[in-house]
Amino acid sequence: MSHTPHDLVAEFPDKAELISQLKQSDAHFARLADEYHDLNRAVHRAETNVEPMEQLAETDLRKRRAALKDAIWQALSK
Repeated sequence: MSHTPHDLVAEFPDKAELISQLKQSDAHFARLADEYHDLNRAVHRAETNVEPMEQLAETDLRKRRAALKDAIWQALSK
């Protein structure tokens, strides 16, 4: 378990400018990024016990975050 937030720019530092551009120009990418941000925040709050939750629920959030990260990576790799 990591207590470090996994912001998109931290995850893909070499794609920071592209992330910003796609958030502005691609509505689908913007939705993915917003959903990733929300899930990432929920995971971080659970990990730091700000908003504790059952382990299965936290694991589910992490899996959903990973799936979104994969979809975002595919968009960034085009």
